[in-house]
Amino acid sequence: MLRLARSGVPAVRLAPCARRLSTAIHDPPISTARSISPATGAVLKEYDFISDAAVLEAVDSSQAAFQSWKSTSFQERGDLLRAAATLLRERSDSLCQLMAAEMGKPIGEGAGEVNKCADHLDYYAANAERMAQSESTEVPGVTVTYRPLGVIFAIMPWNFPLWQVFRQAGTAMSGGNTVLLKHAPNVFGCAEAIQQIFDDAGFPKGVFTNLPIDTVQAPAIIAHPAVRAVALTGSCGAGRAVAAEAGKHLKRCLLELGGSDPYVVLDDADIELAASACAAGRLLNAGQSCIGAKRFIVVDSVYDQFMAAFSAKMALPTGDPSVPTTKVGPLCTVEARDKIAAQVELSLAKGARASLGGLKPPGPGAFYPPTILEDVHPGMPAYDEELFGPVASVIRVPDEGEALRVANDTPFGLGAAVFTQDLEKGARIAEFELDAGMCAVNDFCKSNSRYPFGGHKDSGIGRECGEHGFKEFCNVKTVMGPKP
Repeated sequence: MLRLARSGVPAVRLAPCARRLSTAIHDPPISTARSISPATGAVLKEYDFISDAAVLEAVDSSQAAFQSWKSTSFQERGDLLRAAATLLRERSDSLCQLMAAEMGKPIGEGAGEVNKCADHLDYYAANAERMAQSESTEVPGVTVTYRPLGVIFAIMPWNFPLWQVFRQAGTAMSGGNTVLLKHAPNVFGCAEAIQQIFDDAGFPKGVFTNLPIDTVQAPAIIAHPAVRAVALTGSCGAGRAVAAEAGKHLKRCLLELGGSDPYVVLDDADIELAASACAAGRLLNAGQSCIGAKRFIVVDSVYDQFMAAFSAKMALPTGDPSVPTTKVGPLCTVEARDKIAAQVELSLAKGARASLGGLKPPGPGAFYPPTILEDVHPGMPAYDEELFGPVASVIRVPDEGEALRVANDTPFGLGAAVFTQDLEKGARIAEFELDAGMCAVNDFCKSNSRYPFGGHKDSGIGRECGEHGFKEFCNVKTVMGPKP
């Protein structure tokens, strides 16, 4: 078992269900990662994991960089963030091709992701200083200040291989923290490209460091005294494993985990709008989104009308992600495709009905067709589990009360939506009735730099983005100055 000598902490393996954290657990540990095209199955490149000694050196370098980075001005940090944003936009085409090759994202969607990352860096370049302003309290002479924590260890997934990293790193670095990245092994090329952008933008050595490491090396990094917080985006199993490791060493933990987001269609909904938003929310990134629409709870009186519109909008072909007209690419790996195919097959065996798709296609690649499952009920994977692919679970209910009960009948709580033309009722349901960290009215949920994003219940701890996300990476310090 791997060990970082200075920390003296064994690298305990993370849970096997951490499917968006890394590759499958292996014994003995392997020394390389392979990037495989999910469209063709061809091996694109092999990457060597770095040694424990190199990891330790990187942690030391990040801690050394923090000592000076925390004292740089917001203007200097902002200039560097804006330089990185400029490089993102200039390199958009090559980054889109890289994402298409490594994890199957259609290049049309990739362009939106690149631009979102650049906008995020610009946003924190412009607003970090305001967010870090000290606040007075009711007690004369006592203020609250926001100071950087130190070294942040970010464990990021493959599904949004640029956005997840820039969302974490850009926020943390704008406040004076330094960042260590463990990216998913199937997108190590994206990780290298991110490192190159920060290097070319002029960030000092150690402020951002890509670590091409194996999962078994992660716990010792969490345990290292220089690391002050760990941020994970991944499955609930990965979140539990990382939270347990962080808790053991009293480290702050920020978790954005899975979801099985309910979209409630009420009897007064605009059906065309609802069908369009629901299909868009389900098919984004081939359904591989934590915040993606997943369960569609439809009141009986509009069920048939909704299904006719929804089915037409879901019936998109899969295709080569490098072709500009492709809307739905492959899943990230054959293993991921086989998992969702098995979830569909078990749901069908338990009584669900596939009114669209539902069959694993032959041939190479990790393709799976957009699928609609009806007659879904508890006890099926389609009802109980997160479906991480282009599969929609549709549940017919008699009325609004039952729709809201079913919507909240899940351990997850990342996103939710309600569709109604009564906007006052929609706002009330979104605020008071749906158990989720983000709720939308007549739209699908999406993250944005300007407001907080994160989960409720099993879907996570803490918030990213906006001022709340900035302060997740701060030491909220009370300063008791001299009394006036």
